[in-house]
Amino acid sequence: MALLASPVHRYDGRPAGPVPPQHGDRREAIEVRAGYGVVGDRYAGRPAHRDAQLTVLAVEALEAVAAETGSAPFDPHLARRTVVLRRAEVEALRGQRFALDTGSGPVLLGGGRPAHPCAWMDVVLAPGAHRALRGRGGVRCAALSDGELRLGAAVLATAVPLDPARAGDAVRPRSSAR
Repeated sequence: MALLASPVHRYDGRPAGPVPPQHGDRREAIEVRAGYGVVGDRYAGRPAHRDAQLTVLAVEALEAVAAETGSAPFDPHLARRTVVLRRAEVEALRGQRFALDTGSGPVLLGGGRPAHPCAWMDVVLAPGAHRALRGRGGVRCAALSDGELRLGAAVLATAVPLDPARAGDAVRPRSSAR
Protein backbone atom coordinates (compact mmCIF):
# COMPACT_ATOMS: atom_id res chain seq x y z
CA MET A 1 0.00 0.00 0.00
CA ALA A 2 1.14 3.53 -0.70
CA LEU A 3 -0.36 6.72 0.74
CA LEU A 4 -0.01 10.25 -0.55
CA ALA A 5 -1.35 13.65 0.47
CA SER A 6 -0.04 16.76 -1.22
CA PRO A 7 -0.58 20.38 -0.20
CA VAL A 8 0.35 21.55 -3.73
CA HIS A 9 -0.18 20.33 -7.27
CA ARG A 10 2.99 18.57 -8.46
CA TYR A 11 2.11 18.01 -12.13
CA ASP A 12 0.88 21.41 -13.22
CA GLY A 13 0.77 22.71 -16.77
CA ARG A 14 1.98 20.91 -19.84
CA PRO A 15 4.31 17.99 -19.17
CA ALA A 16 7.96 18.72 -19.81
CA GLY A 17 11.34 18.62 -18.19
CA PRO A 18 12.38 16.66 -15.14
CA VAL A 19 10.02 15.03 -12.66
CA PRO A 20 8.83 17.71 -10.20
CA PRO A 21 9.99 17.21 -6.59
CA GLN A 22 7.78 14.93 -4.52
CA HIS A 23 9.06 16.00 -1.08
CA GLY A 24 6.74 15.54 1.86
CA ASP A 25 3.85 13.94 -0.04
CA ARG A 26 4.44 10.31 0.94
CA ARG A 27 2.65 9.45 4.15
CA GLU A 28 2.80 6.74 6.78
CA ALA A 29 -0.81 7.62 7.64
CA ILE A 30 -3.53 9.93 6.36
CA GLU A 31 -6.49 11.38 8.23
CA VAL A 32 -9.76 11.21 6.29
CA ARG A 33 -12.73 13.40 7.21
CA ALA A 34 -16.24 12.77 5.93
CA GLY A 35 -17.33 15.38 3.42
CA TYR A 36 -13.92 17.05 3.59
CA GLY A 37 -11.28 14.66 2.27
CA VAL A 38 -7.69 14.04 3.34
CA VAL A 39 -6.30 16.46 5.89
CA GLY A 40 -3.32 18.28 4.36
CA ASP A 41 -4.25 17.53 0.76
CA ARG A 42 -4.76 20.34 -1.75
CA TYR A 43 -8.28 19.11 -2.63
CA ALA A 44 -9.55 18.86 0.97
CA GLY A 45 -12.67 20.89 1.61
CA ARG A 46 -12.99 22.13 -1.98
CA PRO A 47 -16.59 22.00 -3.24
CA ALA A 48 -15.51 21.03 -6.76
CA HIS A 49 -13.90 17.89 -5.34
CA ARG A 50 -16.58 16.72 -2.90
CA ASP A 51 -17.11 13.54 -4.94
CA ALA A 52 -13.40 13.18 -5.68
CA GLN A 53 -11.71 13.85 -2.35
CA LEU A 54 -9.27 11.00 -2.71
CA THR A 55 -8.20 8.54 -5.38
CA VAL A 56 -7.58 4.81 -5.16
CA LEU A 57 -5.43 2.83 -7.62
CA ALA A 58 -4.41 -0.82 -7.94
CA VAL A 59 -0.63 -1.23 -8.12
CA GLU A 60 -1.19 -4.04 -10.61
CA ALA A 61 -2.27 -1.39 -13.15
CA LEU A 62 1.15 0.26 -12.81
CA GLU A 63 2.89 -3.11 -13.04
CA ALA A 64 0.99 -3.92 -16.25
CA VAL A 65 1.90 -0.55 -17.74
CA ALA A 66 5.57 -1.11 -16.87
CA ALA A 67 5.47 -4.49 -18.61
CA GLU A 68 3.65 -3.06 -21.66
CA THR A 69 6.09 -0.17 -22.03
CA GLY A 70 9.16 -2.30 -21.32
CA SER A 71 10.03 -0.20 -18.27
CA ALA A 72 11.37 -1.06 -14.86
CA PRO A 73 8.73 -1.14 -12.09
CA PHE A 74 7.39 2.31 -11.22
CA ASP A 75 7.37 4.05 -7.88
CA PRO A 76 3.59 3.95 -7.17
CA HIS A 77 3.74 7.43 -5.62
CA LEU A 78 4.53 8.93 -9.03
CA ALA A 79 0.98 8.16 -10.19
CA ARG A 80 -0.15 10.74 -7.59
CA ARG A 81 -3.05 8.66 -6.24
CA THR A 82 -4.01 9.03 -2.58
CA VAL A 83 -4.14 5.29 -1.88
CA VAL A 84 -2.45 2.52 -3.88
CA LEU A 85 -3.57 -1.02 -3.07
CA ARG A 86 -2.34 -4.46 -4.06
CA ARG A 87 -4.71 -7.29 -4.99
CA ALA A 88 -7.84 -5.16 -5.17
CA GLU A 89 -10.13 -4.78 -8.17
CA VAL A 90 -10.27 -1.03 -7.84
CA GLU A 91 -12.02 -0.37 -11.15
CA ALA A 92 -14.99 -2.50 -9.95
CA LEU A 93 -15.53 -0.05 -7.07
CA ARG A 94 -16.92 2.72 -9.29
CA GLY A 95 -20.41 3.62 -8.11
CA GLN A 96 -20.02 1.46 -5.00
CA ARG A 97 -19.63 2.14 -1.31
CA PHE A 98 -16.69 0.35 0.24
CA ALA A 99 -14.52 0.51 3.32
CA LEU A 100 -10.79 0.28 3.91
CA ASP A 101 -9.51 -0.75 7.32
CA THR A 102 -5.80 -0.61 8.07
CA GLY A 103 -6.20 -1.40 11.75
CA SER A 104 -7.69 1.85 13.07
CA GLY A 105 -11.25 1.02 12.06
CA PRO A 106 -12.99 1.17 8.70
CA VAL A 107 -13.00 4.31 6.55
CA LEU A 108 -16.12 4.38 4.36
CA LEU A 109 -15.64 5.65 0.81
CA GLY A 110 -17.98 6.19 -2.11
CA GLY A 111 -16.45 5.11 -5.40
CA GLY A 112 -17.21 7.60 -8.14
CA ARG A 113 -15.93 8.39 -11.60
CA PRO A 114 -12.69 7.08 -13.08
CA ALA A 115 -9.44 8.79 -12.11
CA HIS A 116 -8.13 9.46 -15.59
CA PRO A 117 -4.36 9.67 -15.95
CA CYS A 118 -2.78 12.91 -17.10
CA ALA A 119 -0.21 13.40 -19.86
CA TRP A 120 2.50 13.80 -17.19
CA MET A 121 2.48 9.98 -16.91
CA ASP A 122 4.51 9.85 -20.15
CA VAL A 123 7.19 11.96 -18.44
CA VAL A 124 7.21 10.58 -14.89
CA LEU A 125 6.57 6.90 -15.63
CA ALA A 126 7.45 6.05 -19.25
CA PRO A 127 6.59 7.10 -22.79
CA GLY A 128 3.19 5.56 -23.56
CA ALA A 129 2.12 5.30 -19.90
CA HIS A 130 -0.61 7.95 -20.29
CA ARG A 131 -2.40 5.92 -22.96
CA ALA A 132 -1.71 2.60 -21.24
CA LEU A 133 -3.29 3.78 -17.97
CA ARG A 134 -6.57 4.85 -19.60
CA GLY A 135 -9.40 2.78 -18.18
CA ARG A 136 -7.30 1.56 -15.26
CA GLY A 137 -6.11 4.78 -13.62
CA GLY A 138 -8.15 4.16 -10.49
CA VAL A 139 -11.31 5.60 -9.02
CA ARG A 140 -12.11 8.98 -7.47
CA CYS A 141 -13.85 8.65 -4.12
CA ALA A 142 -15.90 10.68 -1.69
CA ALA A 143 -14.97 10.40 1.98
CA LEU A 144 -18.13 9.15 3.75
CA SER A 145 -16.70 8.68 7.25
CA ASP A 146 -13.89 9.94 9.41
CA GLY A 147 -10.88 7.75 10.08
CA GLU A 148 -7.24 7.01 9.57
CA LEU A 149 -5.51 4.93 6.92
CA ARG A 150 -2.01 3.65 7.66
CA LEU A 151 0.62 1.94 5.54
CA GLY A 152 0.49 -1.84 5.67
CA ALA A 153 -2.08 -4.54 5.22
CA ALA A 154 -5.65 -3.40 4.62
CA VAL A 155 -9.04 -5.06 4.63
CA LEU A 156 -11.30 -4.02 1.77
CA ALA A 157 -14.98 -4.45 2.63
CA THR A 158 -17.29 -4.26 -0.36
CA ALA A 159 -20.50 -5.73 -1.70
CA VAL A 160 -18.80 -6.10 -5.10
CA PRO A 161 -17.78 -9.69 -5.74
CA LEU A 162 -14.02 -9.74 -6.22
CA ASP A 163 -11.82 -12.27 -7.96
CA PRO A 164 -10.52 -14.60 -5.20
CA ALA A 165 -7.32 -15.18 -7.20
CA ARG A 166 -6.38 -11.55 -6.58
CA ALA A 167 -7.05 -11.68 -2.83
CA GLY A 168 -3.98 -11.91 -0.66
CA ASP A 169 -2.12 -10.55 2.29
CA ALA A 170 -2.00 -6.90 1.19
CA VAL A 171 -5.77 -6.52 0.77
CA ARG A 172 -8.18 -9.09 2.10
CA PRO A 173 -11.59 -8.54 0.51
CA ARG A 174 -14.72 -9.43 2.40
CA SER A 175 -18.37 -8.69 1.91
CA SER A 176 -20.06 -5.97 3.88
CA ALA A 177 -23.69 -5.42 4.65
CA ARG A 178 -25.10 -2.21 3.23
